[in-house]
Amino acid sequence: MHKAGFINIIGNPNVGKSTLMNAFIGEKLSIITSKAQTTRHRIFGIVNGDDFQMIFSDTPGIIKPAYQLQESMMEFVKSAFEDADILVYMVEIGEKSLKDEAFFSKIQNAKVPVLLLLNKIDKSSQEELEEQVGEWAEKIPNAEIFPISALENFNVVEVFNRILELLPESPAFYPKDQLTDKPERFFVNETIREKILLNYKKEIPYAVEVETEEFVETDDIIRMRSVIMVERDTQKGIIIGHKGAALKKVGMQAREDLEKFFGKQVHIELYVKVNKNWRSNLNQLKRFGYNNK
Repeated sequence: MHKAGFINIIGNPNVGKSTLMNAFIGEKLSIITSKAQTTRHRIFGIVNGDDFQMIFSDTPGIIKPAYQLQESMMEFVKSAFEDADILVYMVEIGEKSLKDEAFFSKIQNAKVPVLLLLNKIDKSSQEELEEQVGEWAEKIPNAEIFPISALENFNVVEVFNRILELLPESPAFYPKDQLTDKPERFFVNETIREKILLNYKKEIPYAVEVETEEFVETDDIIRMRSVIMVERDTQKGIIIGHKGAALKKVGMQAREDLEKFFGKQVHIELYVKVNKNWRSNLNQLKRFGYNNK
């Protein structure tokens, strides 16, 4: 008997969805920062066993969209409801319901198994935890509740084993040696974007998109050229920094991570271009992979 299915992880921003997904996969596929809207795409991470295949899906945190890019991000969340075999709804201690009532209603009325993961319990008392478990059991009576700490890896194996029990019988959807549905250039783009999120403040990280225009791999090195898109000339200056120091720092940090990810030497060239109002331009969004309608 072979089992396979889609396990879709949803929740508000900053609840630790990407940390959990990477813990399940054993690889850093989803970028992680403390800033909201770090995840923009829907990313599949695939775990294979002899008789099972789990396809984990990390989606953007649920928000009320303010511009076209965020509208596209929420379309990824909608698609996660549509093809889920198991829904993982992640919350953290002290959190209330989802910011979107329609999405919350879909969880309450889901026809597939729902696992509610109460994350960051290492920051709570036993009394607070018990109180929260009781509250969530009332709000979503159809869910199984697991207190976890994704960062500390507490109870993650227990959740994984329960997902394995719940997986439907099915042949594998992807080749057994495949780790994700995304191409290598996607992870280059995301790694660079993560470093921008970590190194710049205010609006800058949210006005940025990254496009890798060249990716050439030989036996001992990968050479890549990536362009950082911003919306305004002033943002370009901030990204580059005094005598190029800020951009150089991003490149060095990204190269270190990418060498670990690919397991070989990496040479990366970074450029910055102004692409005015790309976040509100449907054609530009399609070019960057947000054509999910």
